[in-house]
Amino acid sequence: MPPKAFREMKRSHLLLSGAWLIHTAAWFLPVVDGDEPFPHGLPGLGAWFVSFCAVLPSSSYDTWYDRALVIVSAVSTPLFVLGSPWVIWRGSHSLRLASAWAAVSAFVINSHWYVPLFGSHRLDLRIGYFLWWLSFMVLGIGLFDSARRHTAGESKESQSTSATSG
Repeated sequence: MPPKAFREMKRSHLLLSGAWLIHTAAWFLPVVDGDEPFPHGLPGLGAWFVSFCAVLPSSSYDTWYDRALVIVSAVSTPLFVLGSPWVIWRGSHSLRLASAWAAVSAFVINSHWYVPLFGSHRLDLRIGYFLWWLSFMVLGIGLFDSARRHTAGESKESQSTSATSG
């Protein structure tokens, strides 16, 4: 039997904690096959720094949308790291819902590394990429659940307030 604290933990807390755990693990696991200085694969943190090279004018991307996808992909990580805790602790229902849609959108956009149309190196992708990618979907599901529970909590509070005042 799981401990009482674990049984009482809400599904949204499990999903959000899981998203963070998956995302954190992805930073240290190999994302792509590597050469020197990372013969066992470039870790997630290194891949994130490399993706920010797309903002440099000298970066070599074939098309404007390749560059745009890489930049949006690179920005999605700091939004995950900095934005999700703030949304969870301070966010209203509408902000949680918008953030959930943003996380799911990041999941879709970040698939460009794997989709054959854009991801010409998809066979080089490793476990770190797939965990990083998955973390956005898990975050989105957790935020949708959190927004639903947040709304349910507000409606219970308003019902109890109206019952005591009436």
